[in-house]
Amino acid sequence: MLKLIDPVKVEQQAANALRHILSEVPAIEHLEVRHVAAKDQGVDLLAHIDTSGRRYTLVAEVKSGGQPRQIRPALLMLKDYAARQSEPVTPVLVAPYLSAEARDLCREYEVAYLDLEGNARLAFGSVFISRQLSSKPAAERRALRSLFKPKSAQVLRQLLREPARPWKVTDLSEVAGVSLGHVSNVRTALLDREWAQVSDDGVFLSQPNMLLDAWRKAYEPPAGQCQGFYTTVHGAMLTDAIRTLPPCSSRTGRIALASFSAAQWLAPYGRTGTQYFYADAAGLEQLREALQLTPAGKGENVFVTVLDDPGLFRDTVEPASGVCCTSPVQTYLDLAHAGERGQEAADHLRQECLRWPL
Repeated sequence: MLKLIDPVKVEQQAANALRHILSEVPAIEHLEVRHVAAKDQGVDLLAHIDTSGRRYTLVAEVKSGGQPRQIRPALLMLKDYAARQSEPVTPVLVAPYLSAEARDLCREYEVAYLDLEGNARLAFGSVFISRQLSSKPAAERRALRSLFKPKSAQVLRQLLREPARPWKVTDLSEVAGVSLGHVSNVRTALLDREWAQVSDDGVFLSQPNMLLDAWRKAYEPPAGQCQGFYTTVHGAMLTDAIRTLPPCSSRTGRIALASFSAAQWLAPYGRTGTQYFYADAAGLEQLREALQLTPAGKGENVFVTVLDDPGLFRDTVEPASGVCCTSPVQTYLDLAHAGERGQEAADHLRQECLRWPL
């Protein structure tokens, strides 16, 4: 169940936070922060500040959510309110937490900001306050983890295949293999962050690069049991053996080249003597036979992850006849978390296969 946010409590916390951060400035001689009783004035808080013999007025709008779609109307309202005042005022947006994208939006609209986590950018007269924290509140971390969980990831992978393609919720639910409610939740999260937009034909990704960047930072490898083996099959014999494996469309015995092995077919970047696969239980047995795998206590040159959730197999590609690989997006995410060499290979693959208009 979602935890409801009390707007009155948030407004009180916002007033206290604004009062606290301004009180730390030695040059401020007098400070008064008060709530605006008449809400039809268009703002929630007023701050009067005396410094260096001059008085400054800050007008603040308090929002209970801090994603771009939630704050954009407030920024427009603040700009309009400030323009209508007879004396100069400094507009300020306050929220429990402002995402990095939301803070960028505030700067774009030239509106000062403050969140209850400690991020701030306030400027008036000779006073300039700038704070940026790398940490995120627990609620935001949970929201991001939820967005990139396996079922949600099935939706994201489908959207990232063709970012500009619009999707109706029902169609996306069917092709991604998840419920309508799950698709709707992902859709809302993407729209709130302004990584997606809605047209008459459905939802589409407007900021696929920003989505992929966030996914890379929050990525957790697919859950499953990773097993190491040794094979004497190499070179052309290995390629021939791989081509005997089940196709991407297989419903049983699912197998996909992964990580560095997939990258060799999608966007080659150096060679590796180790092969990587995702498989289901039946697929593992077929790999054992085709590659003549034997258990290895050390010196493994084949790693197979038997996945707990088969959803990843819905997003495979066939870069060459008879070769089934994880998609460029999944391959990119796996490489990005495979050490320094993997990060280099990931950057190369992104340049070759995942270039979208900014």
